[in-house]
Amino acid sequence: MPRTAVVTGASSGIGAATARALAGDGFHVVCAARRQDRIEELAAEIGGAAVVCDVTDDDSVRALAAAVDSVDVLVNNAGGAVDAATVEDADVADWARMFDLNALGMVRVTQALLPALRADGGGLVVNMGSTAGRVAYEGGGGYTAAKHAVAVLTRTLRLELVAEPLRFTEIAPGMVRTDEFALNRFGGDTERADAVYEGVAEPLVAEDIAEMVRWVASLPAHVNIDELVCRPRAQAAQHKVYRET
Repeated sequence: MPRTAVVTGASSGIGAATARALAGDGFHVVCAARRQDRIEELAAEIGGAAVVCDVTDDDSVRALAAAVDSVDVLVNNAGGAVDAATVEDADVADWARMFDLNALGMVRVTQALLPALRADGGGLVVNMGSTAGRVAYEGGGGYTAAKHAVAVLTRTLRLELVAEPLRFTEIAPGMVRTDEFALNRFGGDTERADAVYEGVAEPLVAEDIAEMVRWVASLPAHVNIDELVCRPRAQAAQHKVYRET
């Protein structure tokens, strides 16, 4: 029997790249996301399965759990930013949406799939965090708060379930260029999205992060990578990025 992996947010970017990487390592991958056409196309490509899932909806998450009997690897990848507002100007509804998508969605899916992770005697949960979960920066309050929550919740799960053969890893990327992240953050403004990466010769790409997930999943069951922080070489810190002129 092939090992089973569930990847949320698998319709694009890091999620889709992760599904491909895990399938390449022999996993049967359940691709979960809201956009049915995209995950069905991906599942057909990699020989996996597609389950439409909105991680902010309890019934949708329960349906995902009902679709799997046992899970070896869960990748809580669904997330993202929807604004770049200051605290003073923030729309609280936008911030609530980000917290629900990034943090509470992770909680919902993990709760629902813990029985399946336990079914074969243990499993791995990889939560997609961010270097934004370790610092503060202007205009990032809503997203950084949500990603700080992901970091803390991952550590809490690690503490609470240490007596079980379950592993919990947070992967925290810095600057990753994908097709949608910056566009979503800036409401579809292509000029502002492109400016994020302007002059950066080699930002990380989705496949780089997928390789990190694949590596963590390939390790022996007694090895727990608590957290993995990664940035492109050009980014020494959130505020320190080398840009070619």
